[in-house]
Amino acid sequence: MTTDFKSIPIIDVGPLVAKVDDLKMGQDPSVREVIKQLDQACRETGFFYLKGHGVPQSLMNEVKDVTHKFFHLPLNEKLKIKMTPNTGYRGYQKIKENITKGVPDLQEAIDYYREVKRGMYGSLGEILEGCNQWPNEPANFKASMEEYIRLCTDLSRKIMRGIALALGGSADELEGEKGGDPFWVVRLIGYPGKPAAIPQNNDIGCGIHTDYGLLTLINQDDRITALEVKNLSGEWVPATPIPGTFVCNIGDMLKIWSNGIYEATLHRVINNSPKYRPNFDTLVGPLEMCVEKNGGARLNQKAVYGEHLVNKVKNNFVP
Repeated sequence: MTTDFKSIPIIDVGPLVAKVDDLKMGQDPSVREVIKQLDQACRETGFFYLKGHGVPQSLMNEVKDVTHKFFHLPLNEKLKIKMTPNTGYRGYQKIKENITKGVPDLQEAIDYYREVKRGMYGSLGEILEGCNQWPNEPANFKASMEEYIRLCTDLSRKIMRGIALALGGSADELEGEKGGDPFWVVRLIGYPGKPAAIPQNNDIGCGIHTDYGLLTLINQDDRITALEVKNLSGEWVPATPIPGTFVCNIGDMLKIWSNGIYEATLHRVINNSPKYRPNFDTLVGPLEMCVEKNGGARLNQKAVYGEHLVNKVKNNFVP
């Protein structure tokens, strides 16, 4: 469970990334050390920095650059890719169109999802059916984002392999029917400048929440400390940007799979966030190996990931 942590740990996942497809990687001392650190971070903070992850710094900077350029376009240009129910809830949201726990967020954003073909997930996935909307400007926006999404999805798979080993399973424990065909979400967020008259601790950007998938990778703006994580005592611990790293946090689905061994931590976040999810139609319940770790006590919680996501989407959108 979450502790009274005062800082967020930094984990060099280089050894795990290098050997992730080696069936014997769990026997390597350097990989075992990464697994140990992942386990400790997931138990104690639910958040950790990733370095040695293999995603080029140049690409991380480029996606932040094209995102900034898009948000500085005139509103009529941004509205060319406006999010509506008819677009499968993909596209641009104006300031205050996103809702967190009933309160409009002071942010603008673009949402992307894994594209869903008609009938792909039956009635469960109907509201998310459609293709992503890409702006014409900046010209390199689509190509940069597609490469970034590809690399972040692969990095998430590698981290999930380490977490599966940390929980006592095989490296592919959370693949196959569980998460071998993951549903990803990318949210690019822009926040207007904060008026000086508003208190520093006022939640004007994005309300307090947990994430609803497995993992989130957060590519922070290096110039601004804006992500805060809540510890057990209710203190807000800042995740000060460290250039070249991602901040990674676990979500609701991993809490369920781990039978509560890992906790999704409350946070306030201002970032570009690619999010890694289970298979869309997977029934997520406590893994038996995690129930055994808890002495047979079972978390009384299950979810079909797609239903969980759809409910969030419908409740977080102002048409």
